Amino acid sequence: MQEGTMELMWRTSHMSGGNVHYVEDLYERYLVDPNAVTDEWRNYFDTLPRHDGSPSQDVPLAPIREQFYEMGRTSRRPATVAAGESNENKKQVRVLQLINAYRFRGHQKADIDPLGLRKPAPIPDLELSFHQLSAADMDVEFQTGSLFLGKEVAPLKEIHAALEQTYCRSIGAEFMHIVNTEEKRWLQQRFESVRSKPNFSRDVRHHVLERLTAAEGLETYLASKYPGTKRFGLEGGESFIPMMDELIQRSGKYGTKEVVIGMAHRGRLNLLINLLGKSPSELIEEFDGKKQIAKGSGDVKYHQGFSSNVMTPGGEVHLALAFNPSHLEIVSPVVEGSVRARQDRREDTEGDTVLPISIHGDAAFAGQGVVMETFQMSQTRAYKTGGTLHLVINNQVGFTTSREDDARSSEYCTDIAKMVQAPIIHVNGDDPDAVLHAAQVAIDYRQQFKRDVVLDLVCYRKRGHNEADEPSGTQPLMYAKIKTQKTARELYAARLVEEGVLTAEETQHLVDQYRADLDAGNHVANALVKQPNTGLFVDWAPYLGHEWTGDADTSMDMKHLQALAQKMCEVPDGISVQRQVNKIYEDRRKMAAGGMPINWGFAETLSYATLVDGDNPVRITGQDVGRGTFSHRHAVIHNQKDGNIWVPLQHIKDGQATFTIHDSYLSEEAVLAFEYGYSTTMPTALVIWEAQFGDFANGAQVVMDQFISSGESKWGRLCGLTMLLPHGYEGQGPEHSSARLERYLQLCAEHNMQVCMPTTPAQIYHLLRRQVIRPLRKPLVVLTPKSLLRHKEATSTLDELAGGRFEMVLADKGNLEASKVKRVVLCAGKVYYDLAGYRAEQGREDVAVIRVEQLYPFPKEELQAAIADYENLEQVMWCQEEPLNQGAWYQSQHHMRQVADQHRQGLGMSLAFAGRPASAAPAAGYMSVHNEQQRQLVDDAFNK
Repeated sequence: MQEGTMELMWRTSHMSGGNVHYVEDLYERYLVDPNAVTDEWRNYFDTLPRHDGSPSQDVPLAPIREQFYEMGRTSRRPATVAAGESNENKKQVRVLQLINAYRFRGHQKADIDPLGLRKPAPIPDLELSFHQLSAADMDVEFQTGSLFLGKEVAPLKEIHAALEQTYCRSIGAEFMHIVNTEEKRWLQQRFESVRSKPNFSRDVRHHVLERLTAAEGLETYLASKYPGTKRFGLEGGESFIPMMDELIQRSGKYGTKEVVIGMAHRGRLNLLINLLGKSPSELIEEFDGKKQIAKGSGDVKYHQGFSSNVMTPGGEVHLALAFNPSHLEIVSPVVEGSVRARQDRREDTEGDTVLPISIHGDAAFAGQGVVMETFQMSQTRAYKTGGTLHLVINNQVGFTTSREDDARSSEYCTDIAKMVQAPIIHVNGDDPDAVLHAAQVAIDYRQQFKRDVVLDLVCYRKRGHNEADEPSGTQPLMYAKIKTQKTARELYAARLVEEGVLTAEETQHLVDQYRADLDAGNHVANALVKQPNTGLFVDWAPYLGHEWTGDADTSMDMKHLQALAQKMCEVPDGISVQRQVNKIYEDRRKMAAGGMPINWGFAETLSYATLVDGDNPVRITGQDVGRGTFSHRHAVIHNQKDGNIWVPLQHIKDGQATFTIHDSYLSEEAVLAFEYGYSTTMPTALVIWEAQFGDFANGAQVVMDQFISSGESKWGRLCGLTMLLPHGYEGQGPEHSSARLERYLQLCAEHNMQVCMPTTPAQIYHLLRRQVIRPLRKPLVVLTPKSLLRHKEATSTLDELAGGRFEMVLADKGNLEASKVKRVVLCAGKVYYDLAGYRAEQGREDVAVIRVEQLYPFPKEELQAAIADYENLEQVMWCQEEPLNQGAWYQSQHHMRQVADQHRQGLGMSLAFAGRPASAAPAAGYMSVHNEQQRQLVDDAFNK
């Protein structure tokens, strides 16, 4: 039992002293029949942790725990019968098989479709005759086995009725694919003990109706005020609001402090108004087109994020709705990254205090691959968040694609979740009591087992894909049924009136009161905290309002720098280091002492050491980041004796900032989206994603397009994410040469991000430090080298690390006489070393070679200063390894022309190109062709 729960129990008077026997009695009654106790007690007992095995002796109310385990042991006893005919024994086995069949396949018979259009095929396993049972056996008593029926023996008709009620009514539960027996038994108990239908109190059902009324009321209000305007309304799925309300409120009971929500369009405005507390008047301004933005492009109203605080029975909870583009499911891994950052900030390694909720559409959930990628990360070290609640708003149609034939190949849209053994709870959206029960089971399961769980809210879409569509043109039968369908609120209100829970006047009063609040512009989220606890927020204030600057003081005292360098090379006795790795660390110790030139791997890892020493966390993920794809980093040492690891950068000093480095699973899209979400929530950290090869980022292009490059312009969302993309023409063919530099430059505008190609160890050292030390938070795309990692010329000194800074332009440092220079060759990246080698070989003193280390924002002033002394300059040449139609040429040449023209005071100067000819592929696939092209472009740079 969690310490917080224990404290709560002892601080609560009814759980102490002489009342313990009363509570034990209540718990015993609950174990037999959860409906036999009140809502409050059932909710409390539902949330008690349960484990197989002996109860802990130091847990308060151990007798209650012992009673639960005793029941568990009893219910798991082998089914037995009194001595009798063998036929009776056989029938007993068949009854147990029937119970198991319902657990496996009852969901296929369940009444989960509000429209009644779902026509499941006959299921022989659920027929009595399939198990050689008949009506004649209905009054015969059988052992109930592991069925949670509250009795060990019962007539077959009672067993059969219980199975039908539990598994074939408004909830269809899938969990028998789970291999963990404890989890399965837990789920069986929660559904079977109440027949999937708890008895909720009047107050609870009144609250559910009020939330349904709010959901329907907003849609009715907007439909009358803005008919035909896109809003992606929730009509047909109104039970989503009471379901979300229960998830948030119940999570608060567990001590959750933050809930991060990701969702696409459907129902987003309803969630914003009715649960997160966005002002209705502000929404009306957006519909009226009166909303003004200070800068940037802004975005449509159903993409906007929001945050607020709400009050729950467990205290104040911060809600954050992530911004989301039209790529529907891409927000799912972004949410996971944001949650992990919040958990890390709270030092919450279990996922107790921050809860992720991902809301999906049925067609997108089944159709988009990033959903699988997100599930795959759920239990990995680098990306787990303690379990995610996945809520599918299942409209049973995707845009105009029909469920039956084209939307998917699986039976359910949720089948993908079985890959991680997540329980899946299908629930009829027109049965709010079942919706409430499903939500309670889901949040309790997540909190108990820290694993993903899926809620499939089966409903419908009253209007078309958007309110301007006419859906009957493509789904005539579905929409003929929808036209006659009463709303979930109408059905539930009528049921409550019929059952005497509420009067018709009381249900109508809820409708009238909600409309009055909307007309008055009042907040309608009834749990909203008007003066929120700001301590629950992520503080971005130090990073707001800064204009672009490329400069930062990244210098450091030499002695302190050397001490850090030595510290990051320490390996404790007893760790057997692999031979080549040991040589790398021996060389690094020499570099730290000034005895060897500094290479790339040393400078990069030293930058991380300085950051964690300065209280800035560092997080690095990617497919080979521990070692580095090209074996330059080796930040993780693997003990050759036992396989255990040692990460020197985690041991720089006591109390240092965290250094996290994980090899990722084989994904680009979900992993990069995760790191984007992490970086938008952890402003003090250096967050890095490294591609195995730079062009592998192609698989995550949507993350670049929709979030990294445009998130600030659309949503005002700051992000300091760093992408390391190995790039360089080494003759490795089309797929392993280019990181597609041109694509990133094409996305650059308004100082939205940085694109850099550093060529020395000192440059990468200062570039990474600059990314964190400046208060500016902009995404950074770094095209990192491969061959330069060990190039004999690509080295730096300790002095350059200790006293230098990142140079956006590296002027020619050769011993050239400025007056003799007639041509300047501009370049970026590895090709500089080819150009410098050619010049030395040819003895060309009339050509200066200048490196543009930062391609965006383009450093015009720095480039002008680098060529200022060349008074006899006649030509500027841009040289690149990439083909003419790729690389930096087309996106950057206008900047270069402006610099060249200003150098000649408006008289004009030719700017020429040297590089590979235009090509459909990024690079040649044959080494001989590559070598000839490389020779030619270098020659052209000097002689063309």
